[in-house]
Amino acid sequence: MGSNDGLERGEEWMFDFAKLLQISKKLDPGNPVVPVVVQDVNTKDVLILAYANQRALEATLETGMATFWSTSRNELWIKGKSSGDILKIKDVRVNCEQNSLLYLVEPVKGGACHVLDKGGKSLPTCYYRRVTRGSAGKAISLEVLPGFEL
Repeated sequence: MGSNDGLERGEEWMFDFAKLLQISKKLDPGNPVVPVVVQDVNTKDVLILAYANQRALEATLETGMATFWSTSRNELWIKGKSSGDILKIKDVRVNCEQNSLLYLVEPVKGGACHVLDKGGKSLPTCYYRRVTRGSAGKAISLEVLPGFEL
C-alpha cells in the first residue's frame, strides 16, 4: 500500500480545490497545459482527467497512444508505458472555447487508474467513489461504488 492510501482508497473527503493553483505555480510559463478528459470510446465511462501541453498532444497524435504532461513530475507521460495500461487513441476532440481536450480511447488491458483492486489489477476508471452529503458531523462523505473491490 502506498502513501496515498487514505486519499485514494479512503472514504474521507480530502478534495484538492487548490490543484490548478499548484499546477500554475510549478509550470514553466512557456509550457502551459490544458485539461484532457479521457473517455472510453465503447462504454462512454470517463476514465481519468489529465493535462496536456503542445508536446503531449503532438505525441498523442503521432503515436496513437494517450500521452500527457505530468504536472507532478513536469515531464512527458505516456499512459501505460510502465504499467501496460495503454490507452489507444480513437479520436481527439476540442471543446468550443478551445481550452480543453477530449481523448476517446480504447483501453488495451482494461485498466486506466493507477489504483489497484484487491486482485492487483488497475481499476478501469479513476472515478470509483460517489460524493454524498455527510452524516455524523461530516459535511461530505465518499462511498466506493459497487463493483470496485479496493
